[in-house]
Amino acid sequence: MKKMQKENEKLIFTVYAGLFAAMITLLTATLHIPVGNGYIHSGDAVIFLAAAMLPLPYAVGAAAVGGMLADLLSGYAVYALPTFLIKGLLALAFSRIGGERMLCRKRVFALIICALISVIGYWLAAVLLYGGWQAQFVGTVPGNCLQAAGSSVLYAVIAGALERMQKKSLHITG
Repeated sequence: MKKMQKENEKLIFTVYAGLFAAMITLLTATLHIPVGNGYIHSGDAVIFLAAAMLPLPYAVGAAAVGGMLADLLSGYAVYALPTFLIKGLLALAFSRIGGERMLCRKRVFALIICALISVIGYWLAAVLLYGGWQAQFVGTVPGNCLQAAGSSVLYAVIAGALERMQKKSLHITG
């Protein structure tokens, strides 16, 4: 009985991971603004949501696959592998730092760490792909800082709304 319950739980988390990967892909690939060597999008906010709501391996898988598929669909195939690694690291860091709620001091700290991972990761990827560390710094860092800040704010708004909804539902049902 316990084995079947465990298998059902794995299946449910796998389905949720697939749904998060699809949302990450769609929000990244379809709603983006090209800047420098990349683009600004809302997909990272969904990565943070996945990392806050799913167990670690499922969140990392959703983030890595969703981000990579978005690059493939958007014509940035050269970034598919770096994105797979960077987005997976974002979910790993956000999950591991954790927090008692979806929006708390630990989560804000995690957003800052994730911003550093993303900005440095994409800068290094651009240097490896194209060379010229100074030119890539100018070409990638400002846009990626804007991307990280925007995604962090969007996550905070969504997480705050979800927490308020949860409190309201507890009052209604309790």
